[in-house]
Parts: sequence; structure tokens; C-alpha cells
Amino acid sequence: MPFIAIPADIRSFDNTIWHGVQRQYVDAAVKVSGAVPMLIPALEDGHDIDGVLDRVDGVLISGSASNVHPSLYGREATDADGPFDPARDATSLPLIRRAIERGIPLLAICRGIQELNVALGGTLASEIQEQPGIWDHRKPPVESRDEMYSIRQPVFVRDGSCIANHLGLSGEVQVNSLHRQAIAQTAPSLQVEAVAEDGTIEAVSVIDAKGFAIGVQWHPEYWAETDSPSRALFEAFGEAVRAYARNR
Repeated sequence: MPFIAIPADIRSFDNTIWHGVQRQYVDAAVKVSGAVPMLIPALEDGHDIDGVLDRVDGVLISGSASNVHPSLYGREATDADGPFDPARDATSLPLIRRAIERGIPLLAICRGIQELNVALGGTLASEIQEQPGIWDHRKPPVESRDEMYSIRQPVFVRDGSCIANHLGLSGEVQVNSLHRQAIAQTAPSLQVEAVAEDGTIEAVSVIDAKGFAIGVQWHPEYWAETDSPSRALFEAFGEAVRAYARNR
């Protein structure tokens, strides 16, 4: 089986610091993409990015409770922008840039699409639900994760786009988008592939990428085994990863 890198988050509990990745991303990678995840520790410095990428066939950038630090896209941080994870930023952003340069398949989800945009020179908006005409995209206040991640919001996938090709469809697609930050200014090398009805950017691709390079704001990993569009995206990622592994 091919290997994919997933950058970890920093978490603090049991009186110590942990490097972790939510199970839903690992499960989708193993069960649908058919790849073995390698969790990459979040370090503020000292990573050998090319050394990591030499050993994997793809990169999956997961969602997280933390947000990209505004200083990385030219803004002063406020309380509304947090919480932050500087070690995750320092790991993911260079990993994203170098994976794209090398043509290593990349799938970026939720925080991941925001990292992808910032890594390539774009900016983010915070607390988007407070902007006129923008829906409340935040997680609903429920205990059940199945209900929290329920598929309930339409996005509109552009005909002829990369993601339409991977999903096998375009037009309205129902997704589970949970976020309070979003892309503000799109990075010059990104193409918008899908938007919510309120205009919020929900998917992008890297223009003229050497390989698979997609970011989505929603959470296809959560229902990747049972929801057809979610499964199609992870299967396409898996196919790209296996093709890269064969051609290494």
C-alpha cells in the first residue's frame, strides 16, 4: 500500500503535549483511499520537508479546531481569529508548497484548504457568519458527531472543473461544511471550483498542478464510506497516490 503524510495537531491533555490526528481522516485514508497514513509531528522548526516527502506518495491536510495564524497572511491577530497552533502552521505550510512543487498528490480539507490558500499567497476572513449575506457555517451545538457532521448544505460545483471530474458530477452537491473562517482573497495560483449559495468558496484546485491538488472546505472524510461524492473524492485521491507510487 502507498503511504500518505498527515501533519499532526498539537493537543494538551493528561498534563502533557500530544501530536494527534482525528480518527475520521485516518479511517478515510485507509478504508477508501487505500493508503497507509504517516502522522507527521507538528514542529515549529527542524523539519526536513523533502526528507518526509521522499518517503510518501501523497499528502492529506486535515481539518482542526485551530486556525492559521493571521500573521502568515499579513494581518494582526485578534481573539476572534483563534485558537492557534503555530507548530501545525510551521509544518503544514511548507509541506503543502513543496508537495505541489514536486507533483505529490495533495488533498486539503477544512483548515487544510485555508492552509493551502495561505501557503500560496491568499488571505482568510474570520467569523464569516457576521458578514452581511453570509450564512452561519459553524458547527451546530449538538453532542452527536453524526448530527454535527450531517450532510445538509448545498454547494455548487463548476462544470468542467477538476473536482467535478473527480466527483463525476457538477452543479448542486450536498455537503457537510463546518467552519467560521473562509478564503477571503484567493491565492493567484488557485482556481475556485465550488461555492456555497452565499458565495463562500468551498473548493479550489491548484492551477497547472503537476498532480492531484485539491482543497475542500467541507468534510468528505466523515462520510467517505457511505456518501457517494465523499467516497468519489477519496477514491480519486487514492488513485492519484497509487499512480504516483508506481512512477516514483
